[in-house]
Amino acid sequence: MTHGVVQRRAVAAGAVAALALSVAGCSSTEYPSGSTMAELAEAGEVRIGIKHDQPLFGALDSDGVPQGFDIEIARIVADALGIEESGIAWVEAPSGERENLIAADTVDFVVATYTISDERKESVGFAGPYYVAGQSLLTRKDDVEITSALDLEGKQVCSVEGSTAAETIAQIAPESSLVLFDDYSDCIEPLRTGQVDVVTTDDVILAGYAAEANGQFRIVGAPFTAEPYGIGLDVDDDEFRLWIDDVLEEAMDDGSWLDAWEETAGVVLPEPQRPILDRY
Repeated sequence: MTHGVVQRRAVAAGAVAALALSVAGCSSTEYPSGSTMAELAEAGEVRIGIKHDQPLFGALDSDGVPQGFDIEIARIVADALGIEESGIAWVEAPSGERENLIAADTVDFVVATYTISDERKESVGFAGPYYVAGQSLLTRKDDVEITSALDLEGKQVCSVEGSTAAETIAQIAPESSLVLFDDYSDCIEPLRTGQVDVVTTDDVILAGYAAEANGQFRIVGAPFTAEPYGIGLDVDDDEFRLWIDDVLEEAMDDGSWLDAWEETAGVVLPEPQRPILDRY
């Protein structure tokens, strides 16, 4: 862990503690009776669903420690609850399992490149967005045939079961052949060996794989969707959802959101625009 991350977390913890006082009218461990915030703060423990296979946003380092922008956003929320790193249980949340993990109460919330959509809002509550990505395409560097989503007729397109990326590409490139796996990392070797022609998901996720591939891959074309990433939680827990929105807003105001970006995805990607919170 870098000194910058440690320093940023200390600043973020102080900022969100002050936020809890001003918004909830109570100390960092005193929330409305029976609220999710009160229960988690009292327990000193939280279960957070994350990705394991997405460099820059959610992946495990060589020691098995989660790293990435999603991870830092999750830590900001945990800090706001007064929960230390030792009290965080990181739970792998593949794209197709995120809703199930929330519904089964296996996690308290999910921070896993989780695109907010009207369809998902029917079964999941979303705080945020804390970032807006865009779907794009990753190909081999020497493949000059694919330059955009218009060039996918007859191509083998790899994505993930249960993802919005798979749904979108099926709509805009119906004459392509979808190859679906549980994780995006499962698409990388087939792309490298030519078993598939392209991988599609959000541009920031693809950028992470491209950065690790030593020039073997390239991202082609402009993003063709807007993918607002939210923090997923129980659909009926509006109190917790709006509280997390307040935490995210404070993080954007005090600079800890941007610090989290610069320590992770910002090593490769340009500074993002500040998203507008949904607050539905």
